[in-house]
Amino acid sequence: MRIPDFSGQRLLVAGDVMLDRYWYGGTGRISPEAPVPVVNIGDAEDRPGGAANVALGLAALGASPSLLAPVGRDEAGESLARVLGKAGVRCAWRHRESMRTITKLRVVSQHQQMIRLDFEEPAHRIRALTAEELGGELAGVRALILSDYAKGALQDPQPLIAAARARGVPVLVDPKRPDFDAYAGATVLTPNKGEFQRVVGPCDDEQTLVHRALDLLERIEVEALLITRGEDGMSLVSRAGEVVHVPAQAQEVFDVTGAGDTVIAVLAAAIAAGEGLAQAAALANLAAGAVVGKLGTATVSVAELRAAAHRWQPLARHHGPLSQAELLEAAAAAHARQDVIVLTNGCFDILHPGHVAYLEQARALGDRLVVAVNDDESVRRLKGAGRPVNPLEHRMAVLAGLASVDWVVPFSEDTPARLVETLAPDVLVKGGDYRVEDIAGHESVLARGGRVEVLPFVDGYSTSGIIARMTPG
Repeated sequence: MRIPDFSGQRLLVAGDVMLDRYWYGGTGRISPEAPVPVVNIGDAEDRPGGAANVALGLAALGASPSLLAPVGRDEAGESLARVLGKAGVRCAWRHRESMRTITKLRVVSQHQQMIRLDFEEPAHRIRALTAEELGGELAGVRALILSDYAKGALQDPQPLIAAARARGVPVLVDPKRPDFDAYAGATVLTPNKGEFQRVVGPCDDEQTLVHRALDLLERIEVEALLITRGEDGMSLVSRAGEVVHVPAQAQEVFDVTGAGDTVIAVLAAAIAAGEGLAQAAALANLAAGAVVGKLGTATVSVAELRAAAHRWQPLARHHGPLSQAELLEAAAAAHARQDVIVLTNGCFDILHPGHVAYLEQARALGDRLVVAVNDDESVRRLKGAGRPVNPLEHRMAVLAGLASVDWVVPFSEDTPARLVETLAPDVLVKGGDYRVEDIAGHESVLARGGRVEVLPFVDGYSTSGIIARMTPG
């Protein structure tokens, strides 16, 4: 999974904006008026929060974000506009005359938050965004993010989702309300585990989480859920049945403020740049690991994403047989290093010199060779009764012992098309008398600018021939 080119990708963020105001100072005494510390304020900083932080995160990646939000005609709204404008965010404010722009004032001393003061109107008093207001901003947009902090901007998201989907624009939602039915028809929801469990009930293990996620997706007709699970990483579950658990990155957690904003910003930017959901989720996971090491609401740049990928060292831990989730981790680090990943597939039931020569040729086309192996059930479907001769575990172990092979991964379908889409290899290789257009997954690879190669098998070697010679009579 290479880090894509986000530059020029137009995205629209709509939702609740707020000003995160920080006052910094030292403290060395207790107030004589009450048992509280006295903070001598020496510096101040204004940062965009809520949907504004999502837009700022997109700008930090080099994308071209617009921000649609209700704000007041006040100093806080003006401060937000200045900060965002300098960062490259186009502010499409909808001024509400009776509204105060939401402000959260934090007093910080020695990297510790002493107190937070909130200035905001009740959500029911805010005039929400309308489909008409949204429709005027959708031209040329590659993805829409609805950043719902339950502050009033998105009281009725259904017309907004419908307006975007009618134009073919994917809709990603960071949900805060306890009823996800309000987001029916969206493309992806990104709840944290607590938010997800408030909707579906306790999930004590991954199997329960996946089962309830699939039920929810079917009921509300959403394409996928990306559930952030803290130290347990993230779980991507799609309505089509794709499940990917992405482990958390080892990181000293300094401040989780705004981490959800970073996740949805990177996820949406990656989708806008043409990445598949699994690859986009892995990128979002990298970004989340980087942002929690910062104080306060923060963003992640492309350079920081690359640095995070370089610090992530699954290549040193994994070589040989992997699960698909482990392969995704290893590929993320490899692509971050600009390694060229080659993927081939087959049954590899009885390994012979023809296979060895073919895999060496495939490995020469790039830096890392992935061999996808049909599991036992799919081999039986393809080859008939009595096959495979060797079970999956044995076939994978023998392949992993070859010097040309970096990673071996199983798949259960008749073709590796879904794996090709998920992994996004740079080169897809098939051996034998094939046309490129007949190779499973070729569309995905070519669409991303990759290559599809057909390599000839070495004459004189055949698994079927070996089995025939071994059969009596």
